[in-house]
Amino acid sequence: MRRTHSLSRLTAIVLLASTASACMVGPNYHRPSVTAPPAFKEAKGWEPAQPSDAANKTDWWTVFGDPVLNGLEARVAVSNQTLAADEAAYRAAHAIVAEDRAALYPTVTLGGSGQRQFTGAGAIASKTASATGANTGGIATRPQGSTSVNYQPTLGATWEPDLWGSVRRTINSAKATAQSDSALVANARLSMQTELAIDYISLRQLDEETRLYNAQVAAYTRSLEVTQNKYRAGNAAQSDVLTAETQLQTILATYQDLARQRALMEHAIAVLVGVAPADLTLPPAEWNLKLPEIPTVLPSALLQRRPDIAESERNAAAANELIGVQIAAYYPTLTLTADGGFQSNQLSNLFNTSNFTWGIGASVSETVFDGGLRGARIRQYRAQYDETVATYRATVLSAFQSVEDNLAAQRIYGGELEKLKAAADAATLNQTITLNEYNAGTVDFTTVATAQVAALEAQVSELQVEASRLATAVSLIEALGGGWTTADLPKS
Repeated sequence: MRRTHSLSRLTAIVLLASTASACMVGPNYHRPSVTAPPAFKEAKGWEPAQPSDAANKTDWWTVFGDPVLNGLEARVAVSNQTLAADEAAYRAAHAIVAEDRAALYPTVTLGGSGQRQFTGAGAIASKTASATGANTGGIATRPQGSTSVNYQPTLGATWEPDLWGSVRRTINSAKATAQSDSALVANARLSMQTELAIDYISLRQLDEETRLYNAQVAAYTRSLEVTQNKYRAGNAAQSDVLTAETQLQTILATYQDLARQRALMEHAIAVLVGVAPADLTLPPAEWNLKLPEIPTVLPSALLQRRPDIAESERNAAAANELIGVQIAAYYPTLTLTADGGFQSNQLSNLFNTSNFTWGIGASVSETVFDGGLRGARIRQYRAQYDETVATYRATVLSAFQSVEDNLAAQRIYGGELEKLKAAADAATLNQTITLNEYNAGTVDFTTVATAQVAALEAQVSELQVEASRLATAVSLIEALGGGWTTADLPKS
């Protein structure tokens, strides 16, 4: 009857603890407010995003229409070592959630002991005499030594109910941190993919510049031969020959530097795809990259599409939960214990009900004075939360700026490219005309050299702006999130 009454009291304590554990002290989290403009200022004339738009897919690089780029991008997520390190950090954060969740449950221990103890005759006699206070006054019978045996298997449990939500808020903070790390991985992956695409554009730009320089090297070589023939025939000055030779040697030196730049770019691409530079060779290819049409989104939608914004927002959520953890320290803690087992000096009847032992207990503790420690910690974590909110808002503003910058660059590069193309066409035609005039003897070679240099510079400038426009398209896709959304965050 007494055991039943004790168990009933323990059950009542557990039920009371479970009911009280529904309470969570501290501030509930709300996403920090930000003011988003109704539209991007530089987005006039741009089409809004549609679900089928290629630029909104995770394999966004396919919009440039280059199979080699597609193959390289597929290797980044698999082999890039920086990305692998970020992914490992996320898995560690994910494991911490499980560690914190374990604190919600009791800790159960299983143990056992066996003891065999011998007590000597003298110790027994002394103990007996002390207990009886008797003085035999004669010859006493010395007791024999004795051996005692004791076996005791036990099962114990300890549970600290989460009365004020400290454990649950710790779990929520760990979840938010794991989600932040997941967004960090997504942002790192997007950054690596973006860097690879821009490096690849630069590589193909250098291939095309090399082709332009090859053509000019051939033209300069022919010009040198013409001036040498005219000089030998007495129709040109030696200065024309020296000018032509200087021009040819200068362009050959620049041609060599293009090879150096291309090698460095190829090495950078190799590291991005996770291999040694010696293990990757990208043969020269024609300039065939397409400028994609990139739809824009509303500024408010950007909050759901950029992993760096999600990372900052989840950091704010994690910091908010830690405030509640510190506030919970002002409230008392309850610890429940229970243990049971058997005790006997014989193994044969150890598990008889008559040998069963048990015990239950409950203890409450509360800090009365800590010199202001808890208050200081609450102020500390509130300040850290304010810091994460400010970081989140700064990240949002930076995202808006990035989109505006790249939209403006796309528009301006488009107009600039039209003018440079017209300039390159005119310079190329002027080069042909002046060379014919030189052959006819109506102009000196300095005029020809000037026209040739101008034609090459105009062609290279047109190519560089076209490459910059493509790189800006990559940056715009990155600024729009590269197809990522907050739906990609882990839910548990």
